[in-house]
Amino acid sequence: MDFRLSDDQRALRSGMRSLLAARYPRERLRSLADAPGGPGAPDRGLWQALGEAGFFALRLPEQDGGAGLGLPEAVLLFEEAGRALLPGPLVATQLAAGLVPGAAEGARLVTALDRPGMAEHLAAAEAVLLLDGPAARILRTRPGGAPRALRARPARSVDPTTPLHLVRQLPRPPAGDTAAVSVDAARLRREAALLTAAQQLGSAFRTIDMAVSHARNRTQFGRPVGEFQAVQHLCAEMLVRAELARAAVYAASLASGPGGAADFATAKLLADSAAVRNAHDCLQVHGGQGFTWEADVHLHLKRAWLRAGQWQSAAESEELLANTLLREASHLPERPRTSDATDVLDAENVTA
Repeated sequence: MDFRLSDDQRALRSGMRSLLAARYPRERLRSLADAPGGPGAPDRGLWQALGEAGFFALRLPEQDGGAGLGLPEAVLLFEEAGRALLPGPLVATQLAAGLVPGAAEGARLVTALDRPGMAEHLAAAEAVLLLDGPAARILRTRPGGAPRALRARPARSVDPTTPLHLVRQLPRPPAGDTAAVSVDAARLRREAALLTAAQQLGSAFRTIDMAVSHARNRTQFGRPVGEFQAVQHLCAEMLVRAELARAAVYAASLASGPGGAADFATAKLLADSAAVRNAHDCLQVHGGQGFTWEADVHLHLKRAWLRAGQWQSAAESEELLANTLLREASHLPERPRTSDATDVLDAENVTA
């Protein structure tokens, strides 16, 4: 399988990075994190710019106003979004493109839920994509407060740029305030997990850059800290972790159908681990400076914690993979019976 990017894919990724550098620089990220009133609604101007750039309509057919691209290209864009710690329900809004009017153009903000629990940016959303059944449903809302049908209340968020609500229940179908759409909810859940994994992947590679830059420029005992073997090992382990996750995420983006569920689970599991552990190691490389509020390391760690619990947790991914392996093992041919003498030798080797 060839994971090398085409010229068009590299241009797409470069364009997204340039857009975010211009419209969402580090100063904007810090102003959101330092806001005295806590996390607020996403920047509507930036959301509109993303819509105009085709971020949300990327996978819509060309006749519907989209670019007609696929999951591999979407993964590249979400990787860049994760690298910049772009806030907002990006995954839900792209999944809702073509289902919720205005979502593809960035005119409407959509969040999503597949079960009771934490919902991001619920108060600012114009619609909620419900993926708790076999088919997707749309719950229409009004910005400024959580809909009563969800019995939600504000919750304290570990990420200072992502407001959360704790949703106690989802409206049962049929409900007058929801509309069913003929889209497979299981497929959307898998895609949501993969796009979230792509965000984690971007964060994992960004913390590598931060750690290496600090190791090169910070000096101790008259030389850069990057010359110390312990720091080199940390950075090398971060790179191996991120590259392994990248291979899994890119491979899963090429999988299609329910049979690829294990690939999506593997990608989410490895990307979550890479994002969280790389942020931990980046903090370690920064030393005491990494524990200060002014350092950006804690923002990546907190966002990684938040994303790790979304759509498919580590426990859920591990259980799915274990069940897949058990099913595959049950279809393997039975091992031929060996002679008694061979059995004795095998037992002696195990004992030894």
